[in-house]
Amino acid sequence: MTNAVTPMRLEKLRELPSLPQVIVDLQAAMSREDVSIDAIAETVSLDQALAAKALRVANCSFYGVPGRVVSIRQAIGMLGLRSVSTVLTIAAVSQSIPRPACPGFAMEGYWRHSVAVALCARNIARALRLDADVAFTAGLLHDLGRLALASQVPASLGAALRLRDELDCPMLDAERATLGTDHAVLGSQVAARWHFGPAIVDAIRLHHEPPAAPQATMMDVIHIADGMAHALDLAGDPNEMVPPLDPTAWNRTGLTEGQMLLILEGTETEVDGLCEALAV
Repeated sequence: MTNAVTPMRLEKLRELPSLPQVIVDLQAAMSREDVSIDAIAETVSLDQALAAKALRVANCSFYGVPGRVVSIRQAIGMLGLRSVSTVLTIAAVSQSIPRPACPGFAMEGYWRHSVAVALCARNIARALRLDADVAFTAGLLHDLGRLALASQVPASLGAALRLRDELDCPMLDAERATLGTDHAVLGSQVAARWHFGPAIVDAIRLHHEPPAAPQATMMDVIHIADGMAHALDLAGDPNEMVPPLDPTAWNRTGLTEGQMLLILEGTETEVDGLCEALAV
């Protein structure tokens, strides 16, 4: 098949709503040393829907906060600015993309898998002493391109889903055959448009094919976390297929069997609570 639908598809993806300005400002602020926590808290609080969802996530068992968090300022004080930035980003992304109506695409399953990858990635990153917040965000957004396709061009994604079922092939191969590209490339373009940093954009783009590197990278983390989450089958997808694992990426992480089992067990324990908090 050809990629004749690519211009139309990319144009439709550009119609995705932008993230709230407060998230763009927050991402920019995270790179500065003179960031005002009080100013950020005040700005976020003006967006009542976003603030309410962020507080709901901050109070879920995943973060283990003693007592109840009742304000964004308190959340920053208890969780730290980086973690609250992650919480706000989660809340903003989940409410920014219109709910898709694409036959064969299960929204609940999509989010359950994404949350599972985020949880796995967070714990892998901690084991490797990489940035756990970046890993969590990249894991949550790793399939962003597929959600964007389902929302904006459901017929195109539907064609790829049908081909996957007909040939019993990996979804990535079906996307490339029908669309001329894949969800990883498209997701990275959306993430870049939404002003996410290079580490997250690259992890989304290359999470199926992490490049060679002298040591473990964020791309390796998301690649392995994705495989773990698929193996757990928490999305309940009857066509679940565990993607091939790059052995060199696995070797770069140096994870032991014991560490892997603890990550899998922790993910199974936490995924329901976090999905409930996110209302996804």
